[in-house]
This record gives sequence, C-alpha cells and structure tokens, in this order.
Amino acid sequence: MNTLIATIAAYLVGSISFAVVMSRAFGLSDPRTYGSKNPGATNVLRSGSKKAAIATLVGDAAKGWLAVWLAVKFGPQYGLDDGGIALVAIAVFLGHLWPVFFKFVGGKGVATALGVLLGINVWLGLATLATWLIVAYAFRYSSLAALIASIFAPFYYGLLFGADEILFAVAAMSMLLLWRHSSNIANLMAGKESKIGSKAKGAAKK
Repeated sequence: MNTLIATIAAYLVGSISFAVVMSRAFGLSDPRTYGSKNPGATNVLRSGSKKAAIATLVGDAAKGWLAVWLAVKFGPQYGLDDGGIALVAIAVFLGHLWPVFFKFVGGKGVATALGVLLGINVWLGLATLATWLIVAYAFRYSSLAALIASIFAPFYYGLLFGADEILFAVAAMSMLLLWRHSSNIANLMAGKESKIGSKAKGAAKK
C-alpha cells in the first residue's frame, strides 16, 4: 500500500509543469503555443526570458529529485525496496510527460530525468549532466545533448551499481526520452533543428 501511495504521489508531483507555471508567472506566452511547442526549459528560453527558463529548469529538475530523494531517504522504513524506488522514479517522470493537471500535455522530460538521476545518486546525475553539457557546448543542440546523455545514463548506472530494478527504470526513462525526441531526430537529420538560444516566433510577452 505504501508503495502505491508513494507512486501516485510521485506522479502528481511530476504533473506540475513548471514551464507553464513559470511562463504565467513571468507574463509570457504559453510555451505549448510557440517554437517546438514543448513545455520545457529550452523552449521557454526561446521566449527571450532567461530567468523564466532557469526557473523552469530548476523546478522540473527539483520535482524529479525531490520525489526520488524522499523515496531513497525515507522509503525503506515504510517498506519501499529498490522496486518501489524504481516505481517512484518512473512515476514522477511519467507525470512530467503526461501531467494530469495540464490535460496530459507535457514536456520531453530532460530536466526531470536529470533530477531523478540526482535523486538516485549524485554521481550518476553529475556524470549524465556532464555528458549533456559537453555535447551541448560542442554542437549547440539541446536535443542532441539530451539524446546522447540519455543513452549514456543506463551505462553509467550499470558501472556504478550493476543490474537491478532501478537500472531498468533508468533504461525505461532513456527509451522514453529517445521516443519523445523522435521529431528532433528528424529535424537534426534534415538540418532544421533550432540551436540553443534561438528565439521563436510567437514567444513574446502577453
């Protein structure tokens, strides 16, 4: 029962779309209406507001971290094992992808996935973040950086902890990230993908 409650709570936390919340707070257009139409930090950055983008990034990462950290820290005393922690990790991530509070229209999950990885283990999260930063700095494509980092995340977990239920959760997140970026993959191959910092039409303040 405690595992079910923790999983549902994690999904609800994940359903808070900080891209939409912060855009409203900063008086910006809904990020689902311009650019990639993805409610995430990269698309919010296309509005021209770095503060809103940073707030979105921090919020989306923090919700993933908080849900998993709480499960890791306090879960065992309430009967949560590795399987329960894995369910919490997947639930908060799925909440971001399909948020119940926003008609199930969510983001692609990069920041939330990073928060989940940091919640599982700080070194796992930092290794994945470093991979994202290196690729993003070298090529200026957020989507490409996310794709490569998501591929490496299960590999890093396996090196650190071996194969267990949480590894399968990390691998599932990685596969979902790849799937959610299918349009970006097509754009990258066609040379049409927007680079980090490019401003989108329709992203002006309300």
